[in-house]
Amino acid sequence: MRMAYGERFDVPAGYLNTASIGVPPAFAADAMAEVIDRWRRGDTNAPEFDEPVATARAAWARIVGVDADRVAIASGVSQLVGQVAAGVPDGTRVLVAAGEFTSATFPFAAQGRGITVTEVPLAQIAERASDFDLVAVSVVQSADGAIVDLEGLRAAGTRVLLDVTQAAGWLPLDLGWADWVVGGSYKWLLSPRGSAWLAIRADVEELTKPVGANWYAGENPWDTVYGLPLRLASNARAFDLSPDWFAQVGAASALPWLAGQDMNEIHAHCVGLADKFLAGLDLPPEGSAIVSIDRSAESLTAAGIRCASRAGRTRLAFHLYSTEEDVDLALAALR
Repeated sequence: MRMAYGERFDVPAGYLNTASIGVPPAFAADAMAEVIDRWRRGDTNAPEFDEPVATARAAWARIVGVDADRVAIASGVSQLVGQVAAGVPDGTRVLVAAGEFTSATFPFAAQGRGITVTEVPLAQIAERASDFDLVAVSVVQSADGAIVDLEGLRAAGTRVLLDVTQAAGWLPLDLGWADWVVGGSYKWLLSPRGSAWLAIRADVEELTKPVGANWYAGENPWDTVYGLPLRLASNARAFDLSPDWFAQVGAASALPWLAGQDMNEIHAHCVGLADKFLAGLDLPPEGSAIVSIDRSAESLTAAGIRCASRAGRTRLAFHLYSTEEDVDLALAALR
């Protein structure tokens, strides 16, 4: 058990795997346990979950710097990216980072219709963007924590879809300028898997296709449960997919708390620990909360360090509940 930013986290020493699964504050886990207990006793009603959906939507919007009425919900990132991929014109030229997480790329690659997807090294994304119709890229790369040149990408003027799954929660974000911003819940946002969000700028709604149109995408979902005609919401909720109720309860508990923290302070904490770890290996700082090292994970896991193997390397991630003790334990395991 640890205290971080005034809350309890039941996270063990050596947990450096947030880039795979984030650990919730105790109060968020308690909220999940409570609603599951009520469910097992038949004491829940479907409409009561509308409030957590709205609460989580607004908090995620605040964390990434967008307007809440421009945000659609789903259970997973690829579902939402698929609505963008389905809506872009035939022949769209899409630029992606080499080795990008496939939830951001496969929906475009699966389209056909003359849509092409070109990979380049992440460092070339901004300079090559103007040669393409759309850039789809993670703000922070899953495999190694590398951060895209957001200012260069913005200056390029090309339409852009940004995946913030590995960034939101530790990296300060103000992404109202991006055409689309998508992200999942279960890593740095300290929430259960099963919630994802997509911010859609008003001028690209026509390039987004509600391929999963459903009852929850109505202006009032409880008035669009039965019958035609099609009647979708007048804002980005037209692209909502039916929510995972319990996951939304967890997100509605954790996200407002996280949104109320000083993200610059969290950023400094996470990056400071990551760079201290790299310095202990005589490696240069990377300025990211995620580090990737060319060392086997075996000695780390044998010492009780939770980490991950990605792209042939060992990945460690430092979040707000991480401490210098974790750094010391990981370095000792590698000596």
